[in-house]
Amino acid sequence: MSWTCLTLQTDRDHAELWSDALSAQGALAVTLSSQATGAEEVPVFGEPGCPEMPLWPHCQIEVLLPMDWDASSWLKQVSTSLDQPVPPHRSEIVADQDWVRLTQSQFDPIPAAPGLWIVPTWHEPPDPSALNLRLDPGQAFGTGSHPTTRLCLEWLTAHPPRMQRVLDYGCGSGILTIAAGLLGTTQPIGVDIDPIAVQTACDNAALNGVSASFYEPDSFPNFPPFDGVIANILTNPLVVLAPLLLNQLKAGGWLTLSGILSSQVERIQNAYAPDCFLSIAGEREGWVCLSGVKQVY
Repeated sequence: MSWTCLTLQTDRDHAELWSDALSAQGALAVTLSSQATGAEEVPVFGEPGCPEMPLWPHCQIEVLLPMDWDASSWLKQVSTSLDQPVPPHRSEIVADQDWVRLTQSQFDPIPAAPGLWIVPTWHEPPDPSALNLRLDPGQAFGTGSHPTTRLCLEWLTAHPPRMQRVLDYGCGSGILTIAAGLLGTTQPIGVDIDPIAVQTACDNAALNGVSASFYEPDSFPNFPPFDGVIANILTNPLVVLAPLLLNQLKAGGWLTLSGILSSQVERIQNAYAPDCFLSIAGEREGWVCLSGVKQVY
């Protein structure tokens, strides 16, 4: 089976309007992305607490239609319903493919940190002697490819938390919790607000033979303070969570935070001082990892 793919060029002021209308008129799939590439590409970051997700100045909308539809006439109907001119676009035929195999081919093993590989289950470990964390792309954040995750993995491998109790707050796929377990953590704990992430993390831990526990915040038990706390989230929630994360950390314990843009470092440092003075532990592609020790009074 084949499909028709329409690619429309528009701007941020009209992108969502067109995306919604195309979906409402029966498109099989609608994908919104940046029109620019390479050096012209504009990074866009959204955070919890923001009223809406920002868009790129120049947007591209890809629309998948049944092959037997008259794509040109259908697009004119959508244009009429919006009372907007048809934007610049192109049309092409998308041939049937083995979508599972195609998706898997896009995810190779990742050397996420010195001596640590993230290996999808359909691949053999490139280095059997390394620490190989088995993880497939799925429904929760954290595959080892994002700079913020790699910064945390690099920190963990450089400071193995052997025989320590570690809390991973905002665990997503559980990748950091599992890595901590593989590096010698005693019964690592993960927390996430998304119940799907919690279940995914449980499954991933079992896949790696790591004994870990995962909770949603409302069901999180009253554990004694941890030896270390790691959180790879975003700046807004990290600021809000400062009292909670510090309360979960014992005096003299380590705190490692990621998901922070270079321009946001001082804001995070101020949120955790004077209980914990954070310094830059790593930088990658405009993102920063901060780490420090909770003060002993």
